[in-house]
Amino acid sequence: MARQCYVCGKSKISGNKISHSNIKTKRKWHPNLKRIKAIVNGSPKRIHVCTRCLRSGKVERAL
Repeated sequence: MARQCYVCGKSKISGNKISHSNIKTKRKWHPNLKRIKAIVNGSPKRIHVCTRCLRSGKVERAL
């Protein structure tokens, strides 16, 4: 599974974790993805969508 939103393409980003002693180590932030059944090209399909796209109504859910 690619950790990427089907609608907006949001995926992981990288940066530094900074400790109290100012030591920098690499880390990643992953998007908040949910696996939902949605209408894609007229038929229901299971896709991974970020919660921002779900909340804003960019996805038509199949019930």
